[in-house]
Amino acid sequence: MALERQAARNARRQRIGGLVDRVNAAIRAIAQPSLTQLVLRFGLAVPFWLSGVKKWDGFLQLNDVAVLLFSSEFQLHLPGGPYAFPAPEVVAFVVGSAEILLPILLVLGLATRLAALGLLVMTLVIQLTVPDGWPIHLTWAAMALGIMAWGPGRLSLDHWIGRRRG
Repeated sequence: MALERQAARNARRQRIGGLVDRVNAAIRAIAQPSLTQLVLRFGLAVPFWLSGVKKWDGFLQLNDVAVLLFSSEFQLHLPGGPYAFPAPEVVAFVVGSAEILLPILLVLGLATRLAALGLLVMTLVIQLTVPDGWPIHLTWAAMALGIMAWGPGRLSLDHWIGRRRG
């Protein structure tokens, strides 16, 4: 009797184990590493791109709102502060440029790890500027770190260039 119960339990475990294996295989088929890396790159690029396009009135022409934000609204929340951004027009130009250039590089998968590092640094500065935004900033940091750790994937110019050199 005890042997029969043990055999029945083992059979159930095997059926459940087989089901778990099939579900995991289906999930792996959907979440291919290269697709995951591409989606991470787009996911990180989009919020920075959207912020960047709002800062420009034309080619190399910052709008007044962007400069105003860095000269009067945005402040760095550091110990003993908050502190105003130094050279707000220069900072606005650099940030606005980075918010356009780095997402383009990410989407193309070109200099991908460097672009992700740049957006990670920007995320850290944004966190110091808007401390209450930590939940979304944490998400951006996680995406940037994932891209930096695992690279752009096969669906990238970095991969294509690497194959051509090797």
